[in-house]
Amino acid sequence: MSAPSGAEFVVETIGLTKSYGGKTVLDRLDLRLPRGGIHAIVGANGAGKSTLFRILLGFLGASGGTARLLGRDSRCLTADDRRRVGFVNEEHSLPDWMKVGTVTAMQRRLYPAWNQPVFETVIGSYNVDPGQKVGQLSRGERAGFNLALALAQGPELLILDEPTLGLDVVAKRAFMESLMYSQATEACTIVYCSHQMEEIERLADNLIILERGRLRNMSPPEDFCARVRHFVADVPFKGPDPASVPGLLQVQRIDGLHHYLVLDQGDGFADFLRAAGARNIIDQPVGLDEAVNAILGQHHAAPR
Repeated sequence: MSAPSGAEFVVETIGLTKSYGGKTVLDRLDLRLPRGGIHAIVGANGAGKSTLFRILLGFLGASGGTARLLGRDSRCLTADDRRRVGFVNEEHSLPDWMKVGTVTAMQRRLYPAWNQPVFETVIGSYNVDPGQKVGQLSRGERAGFNLALALAQGPELLILDEPTLGLDVVAKRAFMESLMYSQATEACTIVYCSHQMEEIERLADNLIILERGRLRNMSPPEDFCARVRHFVADVPFKGPDPASVPGLLQVQRIDGLHHYLVLDQGDGFADFLRAAGARNIIDQPVGLDEAVNAILGQHHAAPR
């Protein structure tokens, strides 16, 4: 059966589970990503992000549940299906012994929808010579070359797995600008995995948070930030028992003041603090980095 080219979801998993030995990496994950826009996936190391990509791309089998990519069961992807997907990972895996021009020519033959102007526009931001061997490229040049190849193939779906990891500031900026201003990105859906919140804030239309193989959040980044609030209060003595604090994500005492990061709490939280004896309560705005770290750090051990 052929995959429907107009499938409603570019990614769809139902009860997706993957275990290694006694460890569950993906835990009955239900995830549906609609076509269009940029979907950012974040999570701590071990949250299951790379395992999810490997299963979706058909490189790894699941322990349970189902995974579909562009409407096709990931276990049954054909060569034509794979041509519809671009993939750039943190290793920027390319054959070191081949010349840049040779790799480009090979890719051009493999992809009927190859867009040479897009390739030239993206690669033009990097000092890459077609006669160079891939192994002679810097990490930033390799990243740019990999992105140029992926965008030029005309993908319906572009998966970026930590593409700027290890890049210096200049190379990271060049990569981000190449991605943001390439006309090719207007015609494809992007799934972007990164630990860099400033990248997510600039790029993402949809924020997906994975925690221990489960879906913790899926919403626009600004909507997620609105769910997390930061209250600073002058609370006498030790303050209320953390177990009694509604929606508590994190509490710290700094310079005698209590800092509470809470989830899904309205203005009534200030009333809770006043009832506990708090004075001079301040409600501070929360940035994406602070909000995501509060969520991901909730169930992780902290230094005593």
